[in-house]
Amino acid sequence: CEGASVVFHMAAPNSSINNFNLHYGVTVQGTKNVITACCECKVKKLIYTSSPSVVFDGIHGIYNGDESLPYPEKHNDSYSETKAEAEAFVLHSNGREGLLTCAIRPSSIFGPGDKLLVPSLVAAARAGKSKFVIGDGENMYDFTYVENVAHAHICAERALDFIPVDSEDSAAGKAFFITNMEPIKFWEFMSLILEGLGYQRPRIHVPVKVMMPIAYIVEWTYRKLAAYGMPVPQLTPSRIRLLSCTRTFNSSRAQKLLGYAPVVPLEQGIKLTVESYSHLRADAPIIRHRNIDIPSKAYRMLRNEKVANILLWRDEKKTAAIVVALIAFFYLFFFSGYRVMSVVANLLLLVTMILFIHSFLPSSIFGYTIKRIPSSYFQIYEENVQHVSLRVASTWNLGVATLKTIAQGKDWFLFSKTMGVLLVLKFLGTFSFSSLIGAGLIIMFTAFYIYEQKEEEIDDMIKAIGVILLKLKPLVLSKLPSSRHLH
Repeated sequence: CEGASVVFHMAAPNSSINNFNLHYGVTVQGTKNVITACCECKVKKLIYTSSPSVVFDGIHGIYNGDESLPYPEKHNDSYSETKAEAEAFVLHSNGREGLLTCAIRPSSIFGPGDKLLVPSLVAAARAGKSKFVIGDGENMYDFTYVENVAHAHICAERALDFIPVDSEDSAAGKAFFITNMEPIKFWEFMSLILEGLGYQRPRIHVPVKVMMPIAYIVEWTYRKLAAYGMPVPQLTPSRIRLLSCTRTFNSSRAQKLLGYAPVVPLEQGIKLTVESYSHLRADAPIIRHRNIDIPSKAYRMLRNEKVANILLWRDEKKTAAIVVALIAFFYLFFFSGYRVMSVVANLLLLVTMILFIHSFLPSSIFGYTIKRIPSSYFQIYEENVQHVSLRVASTWNLGVATLKTIAQGKDWFLFSKTMGVLLVLKFLGTFSFSSLIGAGLIIMFTAFYIYEQKEEEIDDMIKAIGVILLKLKPLVLSKLPSSRHLH
């Protein structure tokens, strides 16, 4: 905390683990440590990431709940109980040695990077367990897209800078519910995620009274076998209560005092989430590794679902058609001996002709719909330019740092790697541009496919080469002159 003006305290154990000692140690005692450190280091602002579960007793549903709801006498689980205690410490510490504090309670966070909600859903779907709706399926929920949660933290930090005349208008010492402000049926949200990834939506309703005894047995079994490596179960009594109760919250206070409003709508957030988990789609290639289903490395390396399906020959006819088109394109524009400027001019000429003809086409031809190309399709947005600029600057700075290290004459291994890369580039420079393009196309449509088919063998070979190089490194360095001799 030393030197910081604001601290965002988000740390907490996995909420699925109902272990009181673990949650108390990290969440309660850990938060006390953070508050103490903030005071000692003269930190001005502390924003604590709490949870709406601090006001949930696991029995009564919450509809449009606001911050006037008290902490219940008994919480749903250890996670909720310790979160409430830590939140209370944070709010009571407001004003201590000049520290301003507040807490935000984001409801059911989802989005890219989530390691709990979507992976658990997919694991259940692949195991055939996602067909069931627990309860009547009518319970409403407030979900919050991760970017909105990040935005709420920033709003809270800025709000603590504002010192109003009336203390009622101050954010300091208060808690705030954060949602997307678009309540939705819990099981409808789950269905949209599952259907987006190519799985069937849950349809079979199972009463809560039937599931609860099973959940207690599962939790008891985990307590006995956790020490022997049993994974954390998803079917627990606290989880059943969360899946079957209504939990919606009012974010009016956050709107008024923090200036918070969602920046990403729920529909768009679901779309972005589904797109980010393309490797977990029902049609994604699956390999077995230590009895766990995971996508192939080749598929994950390519990241983009459409590109992966093409280069890994998922649809052989589609890939073959693209290969033929690329060969014709390569022959017409590169292999024919044109210079670079001629190639660029020919490409622009072709694109211009296609767009001009496309503008005259009717909306439908022989039953096929002709989609119009919006003008925004060709625009380059500022954030994309900034991203590319940052990548270029980062690469340049990395190169400068490498040159500085080499100039000191101390790192022979880095010098050898740099020389190797430059020699490879020099070798590639002996080939014509058209030859490099042709070779690149061949590698694209063969290397990833071969790697996916022979992944384990290739990985073992790379590891063996790496071990040999590591053994040779001390021998090579011992033969090279030391930096003392160089100076």
